Amino acid sequence: MTEEELLNILALQHVPKIGATTAKKLIAHCGSAEAVFKERKSNILKIDGIGTVTIEGLHDKIHFEEAKNEIRYIKDNAIGFSYFTDNNYPERLKHCIDGPLLLFQSGNINLENKYIISIVGARKITTSGITFCEKLVEELAPYDPVIISGFAYGTDITAHKAALKHNLQTIGCLAHGLNQIYPKVHKKYMRDVEKHGGFFTDFWSSDTFDRKNFLKRNRIIAGLSEATIVVESAEKGGSLVTADIANSYNRDVFAVPGRTTDSQSVGCNNLIKTNQAHLLSSPLDVPYLLGWELDASTSSASQKNVQKQLFVELDSDEKIIYNFLKENNKALLDVIALNCNMPTYKLAGLLLNMELKGVVRPLPGKLFELI
Repeated sequence: MTEEELLNILALQHVPKIGATTAKKLIAHCGSAEAVFKERKSNILKIDGIGTVTIEGLHDKIHFEEAKNEIRYIKDNAIGFSYFTDNNYPERLKHCIDGPLLLFQSGNINLENKYIISIVGARKITTSGITFCEKLVEELAPYDPVIISGFAYGTDITAHKAALKHNLQTIGCLAHGLNQIYPKVHKKYMRDVEKHGGFFTDFWSSDTFDRKNFLKRNRIIAGLSEATIVVESAEKGGSLVTADIANSYNRDVFAVPGRTTDSQSVGCNNLIKTNQAHLLSSPLDVPYLLGWELDASTSSASQKNVQKQLFVELDSDEKIIYNFLKENNKALLDVIALNCNMPTYKLAGLLLNMELKGVVRPLPGKLFELI
């Protein structure tokens, strides 16, 4: 990308009433960000959904002045960036209509051929929430996933630290520019995160810190990931917004259930109750429901520990699954659930037990077969 192209993209991004969705619509119609500024106003107003209020101030020189300042910051600080049509722009974000027009990054981020999940939850996370979050990352570590979160208090920083502990790539999505950090107390973790991942944001260095930015930031957390996991949440909270956005992107959502009397479990319980999230009772429910596979070396090591046992004892539900697979050779998770009359979350746990007993094994695409 040339500096002139970047200047026009930044200038368009700076126009107050033009968000990412509208900017992409304008670019699609005109051909480029530069062409948007050169297009006649009468032609722009013919675009569906574009009105005079939207493009008010489009040709104000301040947009280019501020864009030049931001380019200086990008150059001086070696800030990485990707345009929404670039090859290095995160693939899943390309499928989000409101994904950032321009995404800034720092660190050593590599999302190629990676399982990617986001872990979110309460800022005032409980001890049991911390324990589950750490166990979740530990048990998913063999699959080498990228752990996405918001680098905030509570669940976010717990997930990042757990990822670092297990040498996993982790990415913090920020609600401000890369020239600052919030909360300041987390500055001590920045170097390690950039060494084993990094940071994403679509905010400029000139953007002032504002709490409403967190809601905008949440779309990046949800959009980057194939699944969002809510560890804990009160009845209302930012993590529920992230879950709602993930659902709107047709991504999987998981929620950890809790007691009905626990205030920090109300949000998760409601997600499950309203069928907006899979019930997550075990960390290994995640790879089962997402159809993850271990790499060859890890898989072969696992096979040695999960050899088929003679005269395996199966409970009544496991026998139903066994008999169905015996008749059908192999089947999709949802097909097994339907034919065995079992909810998916329960089936995932049963299949895990049967794998540990050496009776079944998972295949790509959420398929399962008898060993």
